[in-house]
Amino acid sequence: MWRQLLPGLRMTLVMTVLTGLIYPSIVTGLCQMLFPNQANGSLESKDGRVIGSSLIGQNFTKPEYFQPRPSAAGNGYDATASTGSNLGPTSQKLADRVKASVEKFRKENPSFTGPIPADLVTASGSGLDPHLSPESADAQVDRVAKARGADPQDIRALVAQLTEPRDLGFLGEPRINVLRLNEALDARYARK
Repeated sequence: MWRQLLPGLRMTLVMTVLTGLIYPSIVTGLCQMLFPNQANGSLESKDGRVIGSSLIGQNFTKPEYFQPRPSAAGNGYDATASTGSNLGPTSQKLADRVKASVEKFRKENPSFTGPIPADLVTASGSGLDPHLSPESADAQVDRVAKARGADPQDIRALVAQLTEPRDLGFLGEPRINVLRLNEALDARYARK
């Protein structure tokens, strides 16, 4: 009996060490050497203090900040509760949530009269999307400029400067990282 069990146990031990210890250590070491920022969560720091990750959305509620798209992740951008809402287009709960988001947006941005971009009133698949479309940022420019006492054209220029293009020129859509945009605003304009 041991003749049959021992090779299996040895193979389990060898594979555990190989795939559970050696391989992850090599990959972790290579990632730390070649891509240290990404390997450590793409953290953004200000004055030596971590203020967030460029990969996970954050809730900005003050009028002087660009606000991200709504989150379906727990109590707002909780990475441990990342999940889609799984509400379909005929869901009354989804319709009510979108209607409330539209009303909130219109109240906070009274000078914006155009159609509200969809990403300002709907959550992403993960509920943690850190990006906005350029149209969504443009819809908030007047509010942010007024709150900061800045010229809206200057804010639009900053938005254009920080707009990331499509990946490889054809994948995805142009987008703006909300955390980086708000960091740039703080660096350039004093808050009122």
